[in-house]
Amino acid sequence: MEGACRKAHPNETGGMLFGEHVAEDTFRVAEATVAGAGSFARFVRGLRNSLSRLEQFFHRTRHDYQRFNYLGEWHSHPHFVLRPSTEDDATMSDTVNDPQTNARFAVSLIIKLSDDALAVAGFVYYPGSDRENVEVVFDSG
Repeated sequence: MEGACRKAHPNETGGMLFGEHVAEDTFRVAEATVAGAGSFARFVRGLRNSLSRLEQFFHRTRHDYQRFNYLGEWHSHPHFVLRPSTEDDATMSDTVNDPQTNARFAVSLIIKLSDDALAVAGFVYYPGSDRENVEVVFDSG
């Protein structure tokens, strides 16, 4: 994600997060896709490529949906605060409230890259409710 932010700068970039359920209420990001660069203040990932990447992930994890699954989205805010925009909130709410996704939750990570630091804010969305902050922990192991 850091490399994608550097490459896309000064524009936004992002992608999907696929994860592994490792303990109660604890998930490890197993894979983060990069869907290219957006504009100065907007990032929208393409649906066709995203569905293909999701299918590939499920194939690699042998369709073990209880352990491996879609976690959510990530995108950068190179010029703005680490808070979801109104459009970010609407997109994630639509995802968890769409009956076809059957999602119990979705995570959104917003990243800001400076010369010497990577800042990340995490938010979780549940069907029928507002977003909540989530703890994001980096583990180099």
